[in-house]
Amino acid sequence: MPNKTTRKTSFAAPAGAGRKPREERSPRARAQLPVEGELLDHKPRRAPRTPKVDASNRARHKEVPGKPERLHKLLAQSGIGSRREMEELIVEGRVNVNGETAQVGQSASPGDRIKVNGKLVHLKFSNRLPRVIIYHKPEGEIVSRDDPEHRPTVFTSLPRMSGGRWVAVGRLDFNTSGLLLFTTSGDLANRLMHPRYNLVREYAVRVLGELPEGAKEQLLAGVELDDGVAQFATFEEAGGEGANRWYRVSLFEGRNREVRRMFESVGVVVSRLMRVRYGPFVLPSNLKRGHVLELGEADVKKLMTDFDMESPAIQRAPRKPRSR
Repeated sequence: MPNKTTRKTSFAAPAGAGRKPREERSPRARAQLPVEGELLDHKPRRAPRTPKVDASNRARHKEVPGKPERLHKLLAQSGIGSRREMEELIVEGRVNVNGETAQVGQSASPGDRIKVNGKLVHLKFSNRLPRVIIYHKPEGEIVSRDDPEHRPTVFTSLPRMSGGRWVAVGRLDFNTSGLLLFTTSGDLANRLMHPRYNLVREYAVRVLGELPEGAKEQLLAGVELDDGVAQFATFEEAGGEGANRWYRVSLFEGRNREVRRMFESVGVVVSRLMRVRYGPFVLPSNLKRGHVLELGEADVKKLMTDFDMESPAIQRAPRKPRSR
């Protein structure tokens, strides 16, 4: 599947994000789709300011000479896992530096040969900003590289890279569509998922049938699931005709199939689910399904600052003296 990257000027709230072209929808189908954009003004608690996307070419990001950095940090930056996971690998003796077993707290420099579980890895030093993309996930794709059922995976639709890999910021179910974030930095991905930042997840939900009386209040107050109590932060009606009803809901966590299970707990079945916001990111209205949008350099720097990360200091090359 060819990679398709879209560039846009802002994360404006979608007006019909993810809808089919008008000629593909019947009049009844058009009436059943939600009117989007109304709930997207809801801001998460402690959420960073919504970044804007520019058209800067990611390949033009500047670099500075790499300096020695802590090994577990470098491994996380390279997309292998979180810093804590990398520390555990080092403790278990599964990381090798220049032929010797790595130690906790050890640093690595450009040119060092690093192996994890016997495989050579290419480290990403802080001389280059991580890449961050928004992917409009369609239904029918799994957020995993390894699937025993060999179902289509989101990773075949992402831009290809050499010497690195994309890290998913959370997941979406196989039958859920919408906004999905990816980055080349495992550290940044871990922060975007960490509970202390309390990032909102917002969804457009279509259910079959009417909600029972008092169900909305129950879902806002909290319902008991197999893995604990879950509750929506916001719950708004968004139209619908016939047997289908649309709602816009938000919550501050992302447990497995949580939204679907919450509606099932009050006796209704979710027939369609689309994520339209994750923290400061809103699904762009013109980002087609299966396409990606990449953040520009300035926005990545702002994102790193908002999430307590240091961005590399870009040094300009000295000017050559003019000849007279």
